[in-house]
Amino acid sequence: MALNLLAFSDVMRTIGSVLLALLILLAMITVHEFGHYVAGKIFHFKINEFAIGFGPALFKRTKKNGEVFSVRALPLGGFCAFEGEDEENAHPDAFNNKKPWQRIIVLFAGAFMNYVLALLLIAVSFFAHGQLLLMTYRVDASETTQSGIPIAGYAFADEDVILRCEGKNVYLTSDLIDLLDGKKEGDMVQFTVSRKGEAGRSVQDISVMLRRDADFANLTDTSVLWDTLGVAREYSQDGQTYRYLIYSASYKGFGFFETIGRSFTYSFRIGGTIFQVLGELFTGNLGLDAFGGPVTTIKLTSQIASQSVQQFLEIAAFIGVNLAVFNLLPIPALDGSKIVFTLIEWIRGKPINRKVEAIIHAAGFVLLIGFAILVDVLQLF
Repeated sequence: MALNLLAFSDVMRTIGSVLLALLILLAMITVHEFGHYVAGKIFHFKINEFAIGFGPALFKRTKKNGEVFSVRALPLGGFCAFEGEDEENAHPDAFNNKKPWQRIIVLFAGAFMNYVLALLLIAVSFFAHGQLLLMTYRVDASETTQSGIPIAGYAFADEDVILRCEGKNVYLTSDLIDLLDGKKEGDMVQFTVSRKGEAGRSVQDISVMLRRDADFANLTDTSVLWDTLGVAREYSQDGQTYRYLIYSASYKGFGFFETIGRSFTYSFRIGGTIFQVLGELFTGNLGLDAFGGPVTTIKLTSQIASQSVQQFLEIAAFIGVNLAVFNLLPIPALDGSKIVFTLIEWIRGKPINRKVEAIIHAAGFVLLIGFAILVDVLQLF
């Protein structure tokens, strides 16, 4: 009976985590579409429907001006349907009859709202809980480099919180990979850490000797990173083996204005990582198996968001920034591609054939769906 109760509890916890992940995704998509909606209302675009979710409508309400508000069955999307968005239309307030600069603002507004919400969540997290920074774990300062050079005195201590590397603030593991890439075994690297002592934590500048060459295959090559820095060697606990573990810790050592500044910088770092990852994908340094589609996203989001309020805010902000940046990429079917087409029309003084543009966006949508399914399938192997 006890086992059945435990199993039921685990199932309910899993369901709750998945629902939490779906809530984050739905909120971010709704905010995105609301950005389009608000900008459209400002410039008097004719809006046919604002929908939360995809698929069959569970609820519909028609306003006096003819706009439809609906809630739909599949909580993985949403849309703001403008009159004449993908075709020629005689209505004076149809999407394509508006001035190009107005259309660009409307198209940009969705990503902008995602970013604003993400920035707000980051700031709330930083003020309420502190910034999540990398903390070293299970450091053995008595080890040597691969060549046998002793590193005593030039290593991290257990539970050091990494604040800066080579004078640069550290926010993500990718920051460390960027800063250390190309350095050699035995090189000294300057770090600023928050170190735990008998009287509490204190900020210290330390020198760390690299234990191996910092040659990274890509931004996900964290095993080489932890080897290079000498943190979190393999160890066993509760019958399980852990490797290269480094974890995050809240750090509240920042003032009001620095916290605001770090909120902006952190959001920029997240956005910049997207371009680095895409660059490594195109150069072949990163494979498709490093990506994840909707199923993988929901799985990872549910695991992280259910850990704590701080983790919930962090993952929601991460998704928000990613949605903002990704939607502005010049990929057919995305807002970024539509902005490009509108800019071309603005420069030429006439649009590209609307039917051709619609076909390009439709093909892009199909390819994006196919890509999302493919990367989810690759996660199974």
